[in-house]
Amino acid sequence: MKIKCIIVDDEPLAREGMMMLVKDYSFLEVTGVCGSAMQANSLMAQDKPDLLFLDIQMPGIMGLDFVRSLTNPPMIIITTAYPNFALEGFELNVLDYLVKPITPERFLTAVNRARTLMESRKSETGNTVEDYFFIRSGNGFEKISFQEILYIEGCENYCSIHTAGGKYMTLTTMRSLEEQLPSGRFLRIQKSFIVAIDKIHSLNGNILRIGTRELPVSKNYKAALLELIDRKLIRK
Repeated sequence: MKIKCIIVDDEPLAREGMMMLVKDYSFLEVTGVCGSAMQANSLMAQDKPDLLFLDIQMPGIMGLDFVRSLTNPPMIIITTAYPNFALEGFELNVLDYLVKPITPERFLTAVNRARTLMESRKSETGNTVEDYFFIRSGNGFEKISFQEILYIEGCENYCSIHTAGGKYMTLTTMRSLEEQLPSGRFLRIQKSFIVAIDKIHSLNGNILRIGTRELPVSKNYKAALLELIDRKLIRK
């Protein structure tokens, strides 16, 4: 699943910074980059985006005024240096409000929300996700069910898919394989590891356990993992 997005910011350095953040996520596809709401309006007429990364303080039409003008807005993530517009932004139903400088952890939380919402909308319209896929194995093919997967380990141009029944090697990149995975069921915890959320047994510090295997969690991905755990945490 690809989320088509447009970056709207009048500062060239800010646009470059957003591009650097976006490029790490294969499910985000930048279809336009511009410096004003007027330019964004033209881009949206050409190719309807799923998501806007939108600055507030811009020449001409301000970001929040632009949001008010849209009759059928896409998902919107505000990216701004001004925290004092947050309440106004959320009253306009923006998906998230990111204050610059934007950290990778905070950005990950925001785009995961967009991914989850996009997937739920697809499910509501009847566009269900297949529950399996095929990989090349030797001279043939292997069918792998998403439910069987424990975790995926990447090494350069190869991936090892670890399941309850065994391990499968395939010639593909983590980025390509991640695009085939249904959102909400899998989570990247490190550059080289993607885990099945429902197979997680425990988290202790930066070590996640699935079965008998202990996997490292990098600091860039830990925030999303902790947010997931917090949503399922039984409280007093």
